[in-house]
Amino acid sequence: MISYGKTDIGMCRNMNQDCIFFSDKSIGNLPNLYIVADGMGGHKAGDYASSHAVEWFVDYVKECEYVNPITILKTGITKVNDSLFQLSAERDELRGMGTTFVVAVIIEGKLIVSNIGDSRLYVIGDDIRQITLDHSLVEELIRTGQLERRKVRFHPEKNIITRALGTAKEAVPDFFEVELEKNDKVLLCSDGLTNMVEDDEIASIINHQKHADKMCDMLIERANYYGGKDNIGVVVVEQTVNEV
Repeated sequence: MISYGKTDIGMCRNMNQDCIFFSDKSIGNLPNLYIVADGMGGHKAGDYASSHAVEWFVDYVKECEYVNPITILKTGITKVNDSLFQLSAERDELRGMGTTFVVAVIIEGKLIVSNIGDSRLYVIGDDIRQITLDHSLVEELIRTGQLERRKVRFHPEKNIITRALGTAKEAVPDFFEVELEKNDKVLLCSDGLTNMVEDDEIASIINHQKHADKMCDMLIERANYYGGKDNIGVVVVEQTVNEV
């Protein structure tokens, strides 16, 4: 695996509340690990939520004795949620904080993903496939037939999410498993990218750059070109020849 990740404050924010992690080497009992988190909350609470969620999750994985990857992801998310929720209740300056969280591991060509919130994971090969489902108000409206997907970007409540880490006593993440094809690339990203850049353009950028670092740079550059209304967090993962 060859990965790269980057965050950017964007063009309109005064603080970066996105946090990422990427490792192509083993972390605990996982052979690799990739994370994007997008914090929310007043003052510095959102930054605290995302950065500590990533830090605590990675620390948990390092010490975790479980070997089943889904069990590791699930128990790690629960631990992080418990800690964030408790701190939010105890400290006034952190009250109401939370963070989205999308995490992935690739084992022998199989992608295992968990997410909560509206940060996404895509698989990009000949086409682009959104693997995760947004936990957001507009996604609920789409599912119930009250909103057309093409109108999401212009909806006044597009940023309202229905699930996050730290905002409720119990975290309810989704889990997905995907068999990767030979040339597939994996993208984890916050909504600072997807609210600015259409999926087809994301795929075009990924497929026209040769290296993961250039892919990340171009994705962030394009999001900022279109306005950069939010922080942008991206992680791109490429498979190497001996892994497919």
